[in-house]
Amino acid sequence: MPAYVVVEIEVKDAETYERYKLLAPPAIASYGGRYLARGGATEALEGSWHPKRFVILEFPSTEQARAWWASPEYAAAKALRQACTQTEMLLVEGLPPGADPTRK
Repeated sequence: MPAYVVVEIEVKDAETYERYKLLAPPAIASYGGRYLARGGATEALEGSWHPKRFVILEFPSTEQARAWWASPEYAAAKALRQACTQTEMLLVEGLPPGADPTRK
């Protein structure tokens, strides 16, 4: 079943973050991940949440998402991101294909 990595990022060092943005995509792709949203405009429909930058990644499974996050392929990019941003990151289990979203 799919899994999603949801990330709220506040960039503290734009130059270093630009290097991160070059390194991260190949590591994500190597674990079957893909970007669903990457830094586009956000709008609060309820509440007061206004992330500076927002990213959503999709992986084939939670296992592959965890493997990517802990991987040697992502290690250098992760170190750059952790050095130049304030990040909140969640791993969310998705619904299986064809699942009835009213039942869980």
